[in-house]
Amino acid sequence: MALAYYQALHGSFVIVGKSPDGDSVRFIADNPAGYQSIYRAYRIEPARDGSVQLRFEGIDAPEVHYGKAAQPLGNAVRDSLLARLGFTNVVINPNETVLSATPDRISGWILTKGVDANGRPIAYVLPDTATLTDGEATLVDEALLKQTINHELTVRGLVYYTVYTSTPALHRHVLRAAAAEARANLLGVWAVDCTSRYRLESQADLEPGEQGQLILPKLFRRSTDFLKKPDGAENLKDWLLSKATGSRPEDDLVLICGHIEVPLSQLVVQQNQYVLFQADTLDIVFVEK
Repeated sequence: MALAYYQALHGSFVIVGKSPDGDSVRFIADNPAGYQSIYRAYRIEPARDGSVQLRFEGIDAPEVHYGKAAQPLGNAVRDSLLARLGFTNVVINPNETVLSATPDRISGWILTKGVDANGRPIAYVLPDTATLTDGEATLVDEALLKQTINHELTVRGLVYYTVYTSTPALHRHVLRAAAAEARANLLGVWAVDCTSRYRLESQADLEPGEQGQLILPKLFRRSTDFLKKPDGAENLKDWLLSKATGSRPEDDLVLICGHIEVPLSQLVVQQNQYVLFQADTLDIVFVEK
């Protein structure tokens, strides 16, 4: 069972010269040695300024820049996150890089216990006012979890509930409940979510614009990669099956309702130009790679 103890690290969130999105910003720890006690710390590669890219625990925001692809609401959710962190007067160029902001960095906290396959600490994010001790292993109980920006974004419906086997069971329960309420009230992404049935003929079907549909970001990334069709796959399901192994497997393993393990491809049905996703996104847990 995933443990609920996380390393508390104090530092600064930085966005100028960076390309943040709705669930990922760069963070400069006051004491980078604090990372050394977390799982797979060797994968962290700080930039010249000492910043590392975070992956927010338990959530997935509409994509702002998956390569050259993006999703509906991606920019709006990113802007909401930056405002919540305390940044104002944010100027962003067409390449989604922040040119200027007030202030240029903001102090705050992260809680992390591991690093993902891409070298990003998987983190809960909290404002500077949080009562934590830098470098201390901290039990993230329900009360502390509800103080995180991750939880707040979920409550507001700005992000999708997306958890992994590395996410403690208590956290899954709390975040799922918040997402379920946001969905019931059709907040944010839930007002326009098309994950259960979406058209997939071209990239325009998934991007901002009149015909663009918003779907679970994980599924968006897989669908975007499929549309490149380097191997000539005829549909998303077959493409996922063909990508089950190799250096970059994309047929993710998921747990349904906490105990039935299936590949993502088993949840996908192609119906002419439409994809049917045959699971409730609140009932799936991705197996951490």
